[in-house]
Amino acid sequence: MRDEDIDFSDIPKQGADFFKNAILWPGPKKQITLRIDPDVLSFFRKHGRGYQSTMNAVLRKYMEARKAMASAQAK
Repeated sequence: MRDEDIDFSDIPKQGADFFKNAILWPGPKKQITLRIDPDVLSFFRKHGRGYQSTMNAVLRKYMEARKAMASAQAK
């Protein structure tokens, strides 16, 4: 199927609320070397494929929480 063959007529219009709550993609991931305690690594690895993405998600939530705390304290 070509792009011009796609029918977009049934897609609802997205208002300002949709874009206000949209998640901005941070861009391509960076490859780094990170030293992790063996028990922490084992915990994530036992969940199988995608454990690095899960670790990234946990770190992202931590970062967002810290930013929110810092923002609340600055007020």
